[in-house]
Amino acid sequence: MPKLSPVQQKFILHWGEMGTRWGINRTVAQIHALLFISPKPLPAETIADTLEVARSNVSNSLKELQGWGIVKLTHVLGDKRDHFESMKEVWEMFRVVLDERKKREIDPTIAMLRSCVAEAEKDKETDEYTEQKLRELGEFFETTTAWYGQIRLWPTEALTKFVKAGDKIRKLLGIGG
Repeated sequence: MPKLSPVQQKFILHWGEMGTRWGINRTVAQIHALLFISPKPLPAETIADTLEVARSNVSNSLKELQGWGIVKLTHVLGDKRDHFESMKEVWEMFRVVLDERKKREIDPTIAMLRSCVAEAEKDKETDEYTEQKLRELGEFFETTTAWYGQIRLWPTEALTKFVKAGDKIRKLLGIGG
């Protein structure tokens, strides 16, 4: 990849900063950003040189991105090196990230809340208020994940129409704003 333009640098740096706010390592996010805007797959050496990061850091970061399912290993005819490319379709990438976050964060939280509620029902030391709040939180997560499971299956076109409808849906439901 040739030298990064100012716009490319700005995007990659910002994506790295956003990654840290989302709990993702800065370099991991920057590599993702570079691969996302790259028109062709890149070898790890090019990624390391372009971003001026250690090759070992690139290797570990690529493994993490592959674990998330948003970067894949590919091969280029005539080049023996492994190349990497990012998922390019934005809505599908968003779905994959949400699925992974749900699996890593939400599902264990739901399991823990179920366990806490079951224990609280049997435990005389747990006050009713705590038990009720845990039950409400569990119901919230159950409801939102069920909703996500439904819309997760929608075709991208339907999902984008739904998201863009925003205020129209609020008005249809008779919710003031």
